[in-house]
Amino acid sequence: MFLPEVEGNPQPGPTTDLIRLAQSAGTEYPKIWHLFAYRPEATAHLGAFTHEIMRGDGPAGASIPPGLRELIAAFTSYGNECPF
Repeated sequence: MFLPEVEGNPQPGPTTDLIRLAQSAGTEYPKIWHLFAYRPEATAHLGAFTHEIMRGDGPAGASIPPGLRELIAAFTSYGNECPF
């Protein structure tokens, strides 16, 4: 992420805890987590929306398993030259 003000000012909460865990373990993590940690009150609905889209029930007769949804998202990100 290229927003030092966002990265440097996380609010206490579960997302900040996840960031710290990933950083201390030296593992990669989604950089959007910094935005979620910076403004949790403004981004909570995005997390809920994403979870529902990726894990919730699909339309009747067209259920797509979560793993396939993840694969579609990864393929779309790849096509858009965006790391997923």
